[in-house]
This record gives sequence, structure tokens and C-alpha cells, in this order.
Amino acid sequence: MRTLEPDSAGRVVVCRSDELRDGDRLLFRVGRRKIGLFRSGGRFFALHGTCPHAGGALCEGPLTGTALPTDSYRYEYGKDGQVLRCAWHGWEFDITTGRSLVDPKMRARTYPVHVDDGDVVVELRRRQ
Repeated sequence: MRTLEPDSAGRVVVCRSDELRDGDRLLFRVGRRKIGLFRSGGRFFALHGTCPHAGGALCEGPLTGTALPTDSYRYEYGKDGQVLRCAWHGWEFDITTGRSLVDPKMRARTYPVHVDDGDVVVELRRRQ
């Protein structure tokens, strides 16, 4: 796990954008904070590494999809590569919003991410 230092504005350059392919993740630490950086659908997402359910290793779990609600009695799979399942208890969170799939009031902390001249930059302030 990489250990990184933020700049004076609270931003961290994590990697080059071409280092991660869709479905890849990179775990890093800033001080005591563990963060997971994910690439899905060509976009980057960053989540706090600790699960809000019971303090588990959220960002070490599988990145999957889920069954979507339908109007008929059939299963439809979707959100492929956007659902992170906690490694400890299996709680699932949407990496695009941080929201739990079961309890929308429960959220994993997310961080804004952008690409600047090919560098993937995570801002340590909380995403709203």
C-alpha cells in the first residue's frame, strides 16, 4: 500500500491515469486514512477504506454489479463494476455515490477525483 502526502490544498496525486484499467483499484494511505481508488467505465472514484457498517476492510472487497429492480419477475444484472462489497460482512456500496444498496441512509465516505495532465488527483475534502 502506497503512503502519500497531500499538498497544501489537501490534494494527493495518486498515480498516472494509464496505470489503472477498468475494474482495477489502487489502495493507498494518507496519514492514518486508508483510501481506495477505483476505475470503472473510464471514470475514477475514491472511497474511504473503512466500512461504515462495522469498520471492515471495505476497499479490499470485490467490485461487482447487482440485480436491478424490474417491473417483471425476472432478474436483470446491472451496475457492473460499480458495486463494492465489503471484505468482512458483504455490505454493498455504490462506488459512484458511496450509498449502501440496502440502507440508503448509510454511506461510505467518498472523495472527489479528477485527472490533471494525466495525473489522478484525489481531494481529501468530503464529496457532497
